[in-house]
Amino acid sequence: MGDPLNEVEFTEAVAGFATGVVVLTVRDERDDLGTTVTSFMSVSLEPPMVLVGVASDGYLAEVLQRRPRWAVTVLSAEQRALAGRFAAAGRPSARILLASEPHHRGPVSDALVVESGLAALECETRRTIEAGDHLLFVAEVLAADYVARHRSPLIRVNRRYLT
Repeated sequence: MGDPLNEVEFTEAVAGFATGVVVLTVRDERDDLGTTVTSFMSVSLEPPMVLVGVASDGYLAEVLQRRPRWAVTVLSAEQRALAGRFAAAGRPSARILLASEPHHRGPVSDALVVESGLAALECETRRTIEAGDHLLFVAEVLAADYVARHRSPLIRVNRRYLT
């Protein structure tokens, strides 16, 4: 067995794994927060459940632990710039990031829902799991705000968005 894998080697090893891109949003008492996430997957059909991973040391993780309802929008290929804005360090409020984008407030989660994606899901956390430097939120999907199958998905692989 070789030396333990370091962070750079691990990042290189998983960079070639293609994944879809979502924007997660949640309404805090003071503001709306959001981030781009590639650690997202469905985990159950009955009940419908998804899993999302976020860095455990950030304010978003703190808010998600207090506010169980949130939304994810599965981004379309046309939303590459939006993914970049929600991924930027020091990003402003989700309301500001969405000021020029079609969006609405989800009726179930009260979170901002980005329009023109492939789908938007409103979720409620059922379990939180510590996983290294991330927290995994396992959530029941309470509503599909919309589904638009005619659009192409935004994919991330090798540190780039494919459109």
